[in-house]
Amino acid sequence: MADVAANNASHPNETPKNVFDFGTFVGDLIVEEDTSSDDISLEGLQQELEECKNDDVVANILSKGIKLREYTKGVENNLRQVELDSIQDYIKESDNLVSLHDQIRDCDSILSQMETLLSGFQAEIGSISSDIKILQEKSMDMGLKLKNRKVAESKLAKFVEDIIVPPRMVDIIVDGEVNDEYMRTLDILSKKLKFVEVDPMVKASKALKDVQPELEKLRQKAVSKVFDFIVQKLQALRKPKTNIQILQQNVLLKYKYVISFLKEHSKEVYGEVRAAYIDTMNKVLSAHFRAYIQALEKLQLDIATSNDLIGVETRSTSLFSRGREPLKNRSAVFALGERLNVLKEIDQPALIPHIAEASSLKYPYEVLFRSLHKLLMDTATSEYLFCDEFFGEESIFYDIFAGPFAVIDEHFNSILPNCYDAIGLMLMIRIIHQHQLIMSRRRIPCLDSYLDKVNISLWPRFKMVFDMHLGSLRNANVKLLWEDDIHPHYVMRRYAEFTASLIHLNVEYGDGQLELNMERLRMAVDDVLMKLAKLFSKPKLQIVFLINNYDMTIAVLKEAGPEGGKFQLHFEELLKSNTGLFVEELLVEHFSDLIKFVKTRASEDPNASSERPITVAEVEPLVKDFASRWKAAIELMHKDVITSFSNFLCGMEILRAALTQLLLYYTRLSDCIKRINGGTALNKDLVSISSIMYEIRKYSRTF
Repeated sequence: MADVAANNASHPNETPKNVFDFGTFVGDLIVEEDTSSDDISLEGLQQELEECKNDDVVANILSKGIKLREYTKGVENNLRQVELDSIQDYIKESDNLVSLHDQIRDCDSILSQMETLLSGFQAEIGSISSDIKILQEKSMDMGLKLKNRKVAESKLAKFVEDIIVPPRMVDIIVDGEVNDEYMRTLDILSKKLKFVEVDPMVKASKALKDVQPELEKLRQKAVSKVFDFIVQKLQALRKPKTNIQILQQNVLLKYKYVISFLKEHSKEVYGEVRAAYIDTMNKVLSAHFRAYIQALEKLQLDIATSNDLIGVETRSTSLFSRGREPLKNRSAVFALGERLNVLKEIDQPALIPHIAEASSLKYPYEVLFRSLHKLLMDTATSEYLFCDEFFGEESIFYDIFAGPFAVIDEHFNSILPNCYDAIGLMLMIRIIHQHQLIMSRRRIPCLDSYLDKVNISLWPRFKMVFDMHLGSLRNANVKLLWEDDIHPHYVMRRYAEFTASLIHLNVEYGDGQLELNMERLRMAVDDVLMKLAKLFSKPKLQIVFLINNYDMTIAVLKEAGPEGGKFQLHFEELLKSNTGLFVEELLVEHFSDLIKFVKTRASEDPNASSERPITVAEVEPLVKDFASRWKAAIELMHKDVITSFSNFLCGMEILRAALTQLLLYYTRLSDCIKRINGGTALNKDLVSISSIMYEIRKYSRTF
């Protein structure tokens, strides 16, 4: 208040708008002195007044200008009046209040009874809760006992089931026939035997003492019975004409569990069965292969002997030995021909000897070789898979096939040292390679070592026979080989066919060592051919002989396909060079003076100063001579070529080359005459180039 008064005093003439003058409306506040006035604090009064000025009631009072003291007295009077009115109302409602009091008291009594009842219920519920808790604990205990008993019961039941010997099982093992039911019973017995042998707790049980003797008796009885059964089945394999594979697949494999039972519960008896099967199959398969080989030997067609070599003269071979052989077999020594079919039929079934013998068919040895090894592959594959499935052992196969391998080796070792057929040996090498691929695709490894051994034995023999051919050329007696015949020599034909055959058999293999040996053979035959050619008295005949042989060799190599390669190219170069030599020889024979002049004088310049210039007199005889007989000479050349060369096409090519060369010589002569002084006088005797060209075309049309 002091602050308000101070403010009013400091600004007597300023009256802010919208602000009440509390001093005007309230008036002078007279504060009586009181002993407690020292405790009253007016701090914050101004703030409270500021807040009250926004109150609607306070603002209404202040706006009407009512003094606070008067307003307070009015309020107190109103309160007193309200209090009196309330008392009157209470007196009027006294009866109702008494009734309400009675009702409240009755309710209180009822609620007290309910409280007592609920307290009893609460006590009983507490008792029931404890009982439920006890029952729950008992239930959990009983559940645990039940679970333990069930576990014990299951283990005990399994123990009893595994150790007990049912009467039905005893009857089947002792008196039953070996069939599917017997197999199932054996399986049950096997499980019981394993159970009593493996589990240490079972060994300590008293029940085992009663059961074990019975189980042992059953085991011995079962072992004895199945042993007799299997041995009986194995004896069926020894019967003649028995289809072993059908017996294995349809009979023995049905009882393969018998072998597993013996392997697990009687190793000694299993060893006896295993040995019996090995002995049986060894003898049976050995006998089969021996009989098959003997039948095949009757079908063998002998192709080559030690004298059937490239460089051996035909007159040295015995006429009597050759009289028994068809002529076509002689060509098969060096030519591949239809013998290649054995590789195309590599996976065909093996030969049936009695059918082939009935048809009087004979085969080269490589056909019999393929057939024998085809039978071996199929038999080995079947036996290997059977042994793996029936015995669960792969090693047993090698014990069984020791006999068949020995039989085949014995046969092969008797054939190989007497085999001089190089083409047949190479075919056998390729057959073995194809058979290795077939076994690889089958994923059967049982013949790997055997096929490798056969392959290793074939290569040295092939190399030896090849070297015999090579030696026959290097050591050939040329005088014995020589025949007074310019046509292709039989030695060269042998070489060409032999080389073409080996090239064809090496296409897919690219054997570098074989190519190296063939190159050595080519060098040797080149040397022999040159020696034979030199035995002809005339150079022209020597050249014709060489051309005929080179042309024949190229033709044979071409039949082998594009694989002729460097060998064909070599002989084509030789043919080309010798063709050029023959053309010169042929032209010199008929036009020697003309060719001599063209080569020595035609290139000189007649106008140049020379000791001996070319004159018309020197050229005139040449021109007249050519004009008089050039057509007759060409006809003679044509006849000479026709009679000299075996290959008509080759002869015509050579004739055309000779005529073309003659045209070149005559053209040079004509050019030379044009440069000679007075050479025009010879024009009437000159043969026109077009006439010669016409004659050349006439002979060209003949082929």
